[in-house]
Amino acid sequence: MFLSTEIADILARALVLSSLAVFWVIVVVRFVGLRAFSKMTAFDFVITVATGSLLAGASQASSWSGFFQPVLAISVLLSVQYAVSILRRKSDRFEKVVQNTPVLLMRDGVILYHALKTTRVAENDLAAKLREANVLDLSEVRAVVLETTGDISVLHGVSLAPWLLNDVRTVD
Repeated sequence: MFLSTEIADILARALVLSSLAVFWVIVVVRFVGLRAFSKMTAFDFVITVATGSLLAGASQASSWSGFFQPVLAISVLLSVQYAVSILRRKSDRFEKVVQNTPVLLMRDGVILYHALKTTRVAENDLAAKLREANVLDLSEVRAVVLETTGDISVLHGVSLAPWLLNDVRTVD
């Protein structure tokens, strides 16, 4: 593609195509904003993983069409993410369709076993998250929430502002 010897061609392609692909990602991210690689929602996470995979594909392309297809796909994915974030902000109905709701796993020191079962979170995983948050006694825990991204948030201390749990659902 670039040079006559196979090794030189491979090195030049790796250098040029990787650099161009990374530069393009930077340009697109500057356009769509900081949220491009956030992990606020499961959808954001999928876009981030897909972008990385496409970037790798563009970097390994053996033809210009093999390079431009993943580069264009990166642009489309990040544009779709941008559009979805705008629609989510403007429409509660759309928000409910595309966004999961966080689930309460623990409240005021009490483990909600039915919620653990429903969300398929093991008690050992909950204990690990409590240790990560430096919880020394379950009575310190105000709430544990399984977030829409799959992360587990541990809220502990003396009190809890009620609005922190406004969008969190309980499992009956």
